[in-house]
Amino acid sequence: MSAVRPAGTTPPSALGGTGRGRRPSDRIGPVSTALRLGGLFGPSVFGITSAAVALPQVAAALKADTAQVAWVLTAHALALGVGTAVLGRLADSRGPRTALAAAVLLLAGGALVCVVAPSLGVLVAGRLLLAAGSGGTAAVGAALLAGVTGPARPRVLAGYGTAVAVFASAATLLGGLVTAWLSWRVTLALPALSILAAPSCLSLATRPGSRRPIDVPGAAALTVAVATLLVLVQVRTLRLGAPVAVTLAAGFVLAAGAVAWRATRRPDGFVPRALVAEPACRSGAVTGVGVFGGLFAAMYTIPQILTGTHGWDVLAVGVALLPGAAAGALLSRRAGRLGPAGGRLVLAGTSLAAAIALAVTATEWGGPWPAVVAASLCLAAFAVTQVVITGEVSARLPAASRGAGMGLLNLAFFAGGGVASAVVATCAAGLGFSRATAVVALFPLAAAVLAVGTRNRGGR
Repeated sequence: MSAVRPAGTTPPSALGGTGRGRRPSDRIGPVSTALRLGGLFGPSVFGITSAAVALPQVAAALKADTAQVAWVLTAHALALGVGTAVLGRLADSRGPRTALAAAVLLLAGGALVCVVAPSLGVLVAGRLLLAAGSGGTAAVGAALLAGVTGPARPRVLAGYGTAVAVFASAATLLGGLVTAWLSWRVTLALPALSILAAPSCLSLATRPGSRRPIDVPGAAALTVAVATLLVLVQVRTLRLGAPVAVTLAAGFVLAAGAVAWRATRRPDGFVPRALVAEPACRSGAVTGVGVFGGLFAAMYTIPQILTGTHGWDVLAVGVALLPGAAAGALLSRRAGRLGPAGGRLVLAGTSLAAAIALAVTATEWGGPWPAVVAASLCLAAFAVTQVVITGEVSARLPAASRGAGMGLLNLAFFAGGGVASAVVATCAAGLGFSRATAVVALFPLAAAVLAVGTRNRGGR
């Protein structure tokens, strides 16, 4: 079995060529590496898809209405995106071990607050901590994945895509089972499962940090921009009123301008100018936003369709979505063997098929099965994205900025997913869940167009 060499380690040949001087991390095989990193990243998807199942119980237990309970998901989407960027940058500056330790502490503290929270406000605070830690484990996992080099890299990428597809497909089922058998509080704390994978990833986290200071003003500006955008698209759902909407819009414009200005004035700041200038990074980020947006929004609408319209229980919904993991595993392995250009074709085809299935679901033709197929294809596109986009972008990042680059990439992914869920939730309030899937279809459709349009660039 081929060995995987994390970024920053010394090649065995440089140590004498016999292999006796290799570190333990140099002897980890591609399958084991993929499972470890997949276990670190995978539970991050539980914060949205699993938690959505528990929202009715949260509202009843804490005596809150639908608009108030929406903050449970909004706060998580916000902190998840910011956590990936901030702790990804910390991984560059102080090393991945330090960032992983900070993420574990945030996860543990947030989970504890969620389990004992006496009110909705305290619960939202706990979810902020939990999501920041979850974003940190996702960023560290992505940065460690980016450090995998050599012949084993395609196998690691394919295994990683399979692992995260399994987590994504099982999220609704697990959320329903935990809510029914244990408590909604445990369901909201499920992202803390990443803690279990953290010790096994320490042997991969050997790269030292650059010790460069973190650009705090840049981080603050980006945080404000993401926060105001996520809340702005939910003004109607959260019943915040016109004055608040205008204030949020102004805050977003100012913060986004500050991010752009900071990137221009400080090329090595929180948002590195070289990263933004890289065409593959820009196209990969936007393509991933389409895929994640389709997945998050589909995981919000389709369980509601299957339970509310067709009378399925949560267990049946979860079981029906499991084939999406199998499809994702097969397609991601295939995409990993085809190279960047061929992989983008697989991603484009899967995303286009998902968009078509979502559009059919909106017509309410064919009973529940178009919805099941649509969700499964969204899960498959998600798995392929982990192989194609993550692999393509990470290959272009220098070792010293992999944490920041992968953190910002995941920030775009998760923020896009949160915005898509918020937009579709607003549409569903007026159109109903079935017709709102027509809006969901726009996200994977955009990803398909972008994947094809940038195929040749990715191949180069």
